[in-house]
Amino acid sequence: MLQVWKVRILSKDRHVWIYRDYLKCSGCRRCEIVCSLSHEGKIWPEASRVRVFMLMPGAEVPHLCAQCHDYPCVEACPIEALSISKETEAVLVDKDKCTACGQCIDACPGKVPYIHPSENYAVICDLCGGEPKCVKACSEGGWDALHTIKREENQTFKLYAKTPEEITRDVIVQLYGEEYGEEI
Repeated sequence: MLQVWKVRILSKDRHVWIYRDYLKCSGCRRCEIVCSLSHEGKIWPEASRVRVFMLMPGAEVPHLCAQCHDYPCVEACPIEALSISKETEAVLVDKDKCTACGQCIDACPGKVPYIHPSENYAVICDLCGGEPKCVKACSEGGWDALHTIKREENQTFKLYAKTPEEITRDVIVQLYGEEYGEEI
């Protein structure tokens, strides 16, 4: 009985979320590199689960799954190729089932999922089993734009589920003022 209890505690500790401090992102793309190395076995930012967008010079924004509490992408999948990890609460993609229909992309308020560049399946952050490598790379680089925080029950991060354009607009307004936010 004690072992079951320990497994639950360890599993709960892996319920994390990646906090993003957009103003600290330098645009170095270390997060994309380590993610693609981890998931694809090579440096391939186009297949990374986190992507850095620079829609306006001086405003680089990391874009990744917000792990919405209601998982609209999972609900939208007509063939149940998406599921929620019991260990981490991250969205998991069964690439053998996925038909790349794009309904998860349409359902996502941040339009985060995208279709893999060479295979037909949706790409979504899986939180690296509860220890996101992108966060570690960002921290080791000294930028600290990405942080792992413990996810609590009934906590929602859906407000982070924004498109790269929306995020960039917010960053530009913070950096340069309201009049420049209209440029995006």
